[in-house]
Amino acid sequence: MTRMLASVANLEEALLVLEAGADLIDLKAPATGALGALPAQRVAEIVAVVASRRPLSATVGDLPMEPATVLDAAREMAATGVDYVKLGFFPGGDWYGCIDALDGLAGGGIRLVAVLFGDQPPAPALLPKLAAAGFAGAMLDTLDKSAGPLTRHRELPQLREFVRSCRSLGLLAGLAGSLGEQDVLPLAALEPDYLGFRGALCRGRERQSGLDPERLGRIRMLLQGNPQRSATLPGTSPRRQGIAG
Repeated sequence: MTRMLASVANLEEALLVLEAGADLIDLKAPATGALGALPAQRVAEIVAVVASRRPLSATVGDLPMEPATVLDAAREMAATGVDYVKLGFFPGGDWYGCIDALDGLAGGGIRLVAVLFGDQPPAPALLPKLAAAGFAGAMLDTLDKSAGPLTRHRELPQLREFVRSCRSLGLLAGLAGSLGEQDVLPLAALEPDYLGFRGALCRGRERQSGLDPERLGRIRMLLQGNPQRSATLPGTSPRRQGIAG
């Protein structure tokens, strides 16, 4: 079944979404960009408290696509102990060079998730290259959070094809990007591994506002009430899978 990824900015929010039943807790700094990164030390502190209870992911920031820069950031974030390290493929720069530079990390057991942007021109055929480099998954998100949800920029058949392509390559498939409650059922029907939320979980839907437990609960209930096939997250241990379910 499709799981709920909840993005949080601190330990207090992490504990809140843990209590609300989020399946994957995503650590980021919403005030500093689409994939703003928390300091590695703060991430490590959250990992120390939460990691035994839920899988955790963390973003490395809105970085230029320079292989050495991206590789250093991925190494630093991986060292915190998070389960997944998320890297945005931003416009411009050396995308293929970054993938090549990260090949060793992925091959060494670091679970990397590529974040592509659905509100930008369609990316070249990156998914096969990501899979060949050992990435764990790919997420389709939005770069401009003020320009509406992912569903405004990509039609459902396009999103279905993204999910299908990920699955055929053995990649986790995620959909995110200013999603609201109205997007949950149509997107869950496409059977991605997870749907990601931040603004929809916040008071007033402002990404930098505090989280609202009622909003968390409503989205969680929508996902739980959507009958789908059972899915095991690739790369997740049976113990973690049982916790996250």
